Amino acid sequence: MATAYATEEASPVTVRDCEPRDLDVVHALHVDAVLHSTAIWQEEPHPREYFDGWLAERRAAGLPVLVAEVDGTVAGYVTYSAFRPHQGYRHTVEHSVYVVPAFRGRGIATVLMDALVAHARAADVHVVIAGICSSNTGSIALHERLGFTTVGVLPEVGRKFDRWLDLTLMRLPLS
Repeated sequence: MATAYATEEASPVTVRDCEPRDLDVVHALHVDAVLHSTAIWQEEPHPREYFDGWLAERRAAGLPVLVAEVDGTVAGYVTYSAFRPHQGYRHTVEHSVYVVPAFRGRGIATVLMDALVAHARAADVHVVIAGICSSNTGSIALHERLGFTTVGVLPEVGRKFDRWLDLTLMRLPLS
């Protein structure tokens, strides 16, 4: 799968399936998010080797891991997985989207999310969930622009950087 999209950028964005060669960028985004943000409520990043198994497991389960490429450079990735493990949730997924800092503000996240939503629709997903740190107003605004609505805020359910964190839950119904 490879699809080209136009953004505000002069260079087209190609969205394609993640390949093992892309995992260094995926790992770097993970490390940055863990060490410097509240996007991932984890205190120690996974080692690079973890992502080899992560990608293989997602592929085996039919779950997407898509990357955006601009001029041959991976600019970000998006994925989804089961929202919860029980069968009753099988039509609901939770997603993650990350963009390389040099490419932020260029519409890459929107392109990635559009491709992910198309994949979800084709996979008979009914609802896409976003769990976002409530202080991440940029991500909340992005999701609102994409049609997600806030369905709740869970106060002080996480802790990182020596402070309590609130979780904003947003949803996008697909059918």
